[in-house]
Amino acid sequence: MINTSATASPDLLHAGWYTTEELAQLVKVDPSTLRRWRTQKPVQGPPFVRLSERMTLYSVDDVRTWLESRRTAPEEA
Repeated sequence: MINTSATASPDLLHAGWYTTEELAQLVKVDPSTLRRWRTQKPVQGPPFVRLSERMTLYSVDDVRTWLESRRTAPEEA
């Protein structure tokens, strides 16, 4: 994870970032799956920031929110 600050900050710039490869490892999918989600219509997966053609980052907070939105509690299913 790319951490842009030594101290925690609630703003997007300083909250921490995952690369495509780091996020893929974290959620146990192939990096190509994340790339496919980004290019599908409509776009799927967690929000992302494309810095260049070869560099896409995912905010730690956005990933957490996205994962929480995908969670299914057995008592609610």
